Amino acid sequence: MTTGRLIYCMGPSGAGKDSLLDWLRAHLPTPCPVHWAQRTISRAAMPGGEAHESVSPETFVALRHAQAFALHWDANGLSYGVRHAQLAPLAQGNWVLLNGSRAYLPEALARFPDLVAVHITASPQVLRERLLSRGRETCEEVEARVQRALAYTPPPGAASLEIHNDGALSDAGQRLLNALEVLPGWPRRSGTLSGLHTA
Repeated sequence: MTTGRLIYCMGPSGAGKDSLLDWLRAHLPTPCPVHWAQRTISRAAMPGGEAHESVSPETFVALRHAQAFALHWDANGLSYGVRHAQLAPLAQGNWVLLNGSRAYLPEALARFPDLVAVHITASPQVLRERLLSRGRETCEEVEARVQRALAYTPPPGAASLEIHNDGALSDAGQRLLNALEVLPGWPRRSGTLSGLHTA
């Protein structure tokens, strides 16, 4: 049986993490060799956005107190959780991909010491341009984000990959896919997740 591992993807605002993961999802073999962990988020679902489980902030707090989540964190004014069932494929020897948070990585590592941290980032100039183009923050707030991104380094003990998403999305996506495919134990044969649904 293939040894299951958690692929923990993270990155700063402006790095294009969601777009890159969408590209990866579209270019992985069918049937998908990994399980995509669905997140529970305290925000409404949006057309074309992430297919997450949407709950109110109050419901999220109640779920957290009921220990419904294997992992949970707060970021940018929202709460994120991953239900235990979403990580259950790991115990069956399967690989799971999770859209995570840099700040929460130490806690995730404590639970899953052999996880692979995928750090998706971009050059300071590209991060700055993308964030400014959104028009959501002041120049000072954008610069603070860029400086935090520059200062970030994964904690010791994380088997990590770093993908720079500066140019064409397909180029960064292919680099990510190639990096995953050479990881020891990466599932190559179809049917690895027979009976599982990808989220």
